[in-house]
Amino acid sequence: MSALRRTHTCILKTFIRLQPHKTYSRTFCAKFDGENVVLKWTKRNSYPAITNIPCVCCYSKQTSSVTDEFLGKAAPFDAPTDAEETNKKKEDDKKEKESKWKGQKNAWKIGLISLGATALLIGGPFVYLRGAPLVDPGGKEIEDEFSQLPLAIAYLKRSWLELNKEKQAIIEPSREKLLPDPVEYPYYQPPYTVVMEMNDVLVHPDWTYNTGWRFKKRPHIEYFLQSIAAPLYEVVVYTQDSGANADPILFNLDQKGYINYRLYRDATRYTNGHHVKDLSCLNRDLSKVIFIDWNEKSFSLQPRNALKVNRWTGDDDDRSLIDLANFLQAIAATKVDDVREVLDYYKNFDDPLEAFKDNQRKLQEEQERQSKIMQEREKKKPTNFGLNFLGRR
Repeated sequence: MSALRRTHTCILKTFIRLQPHKTYSRTFCAKFDGENVVLKWTKRNSYPAITNIPCVCCYSKQTSSVTDEFLGKAAPFDAPTDAEETNKKKEDDKKEKESKWKGQKNAWKIGLISLGATALLIGGPFVYLRGAPLVDPGGKEIEDEFSQLPLAIAYLKRSWLELNKEKQAIIEPSREKLLPDPVEYPYYQPPYTVVMEMNDVLVHPDWTYNTGWRFKKRPHIEYFLQSIAAPLYEVVVYTQDSGANADPILFNLDQKGYINYRLYRDATRYTNGHHVKDLSCLNRDLSKVIFIDWNEKSFSLQPRNALKVNRWTGDDDDRSLIDLANFLQAIAATKVDDVREVLDYYKNFDDPLEAFKDNQRKLQEEQERQSKIMQEREKKKPTNFGLNFLGRR
């Protein structure tokens, strides 16, 4: 068998397995003895050409043309006309245009347009309202540093300025002096100021299925407030909760008015994602200020003024407020010039209140020992009765 006949034999076996390709109008695919073969339509002599088909008979790649008669017998099909090619091309172009916005590679364009539209819908009203110039009671615009700029730029700069003011209002305390000036004679000003966090120091948020959220009062809180209030201390609650949440709790907690001032979240300084209590804004001498909290981040600006206590988690047998009241009373009774020196000493202990109790116990034992010594000395003294009797004789 000649090479041409062997090639035609391979072509004949291949055509029997041909199927129309799904993507290209001029290509047909098939499998021949496990190999992928391709039939492409060409314009050469109006005949289709078999290109790069592996020949299993001669083990070489052959390219040959076949006649319409041969194709009709092997795998009959009609060659596409010019009109069909034009229509197919139009359909392909239409599909390509439709896929420009539906494809994954163009998804970022859709996302960018959506983001821009959202920013315009949100930012447009903000710029229009916050960027408008101020007006006097007569309705006339008040000139500012942006009045001479183009209208759009002036609105944008005013809006940016207002946005920075709102940001500063969140970061900075709401006012420079959080407390009023100390009162003068004839009014009485307590010599010391104690500042406390509310949550997990005085109350603990508790949730049950029957009651929902409620705030649990710490045991002995009435005794604690009564023991440290004026004339010993000026009592201030300084919490990171908002006033709307904390004020009703403090009202029910302190119905006798032992707490002198209440400071809320707007009085804190927002630093590193946390609302920090800035004692420098209290308008008080810091050598007389004691801050009580369990969270170190809350007193990071003035750590020397802080007494870190254990966090209360709702234990009904807790007696820490009694120990804390005794500690504060001892400081006030000894008239300490700078409370930070005392607090620096108790920072060396994991539990300052427990260390204070141990020191008080040792002091009491020493006082009892000294008292016994004095009593023994009094017993050993000679009585004056014998001396007086001898003197009379």
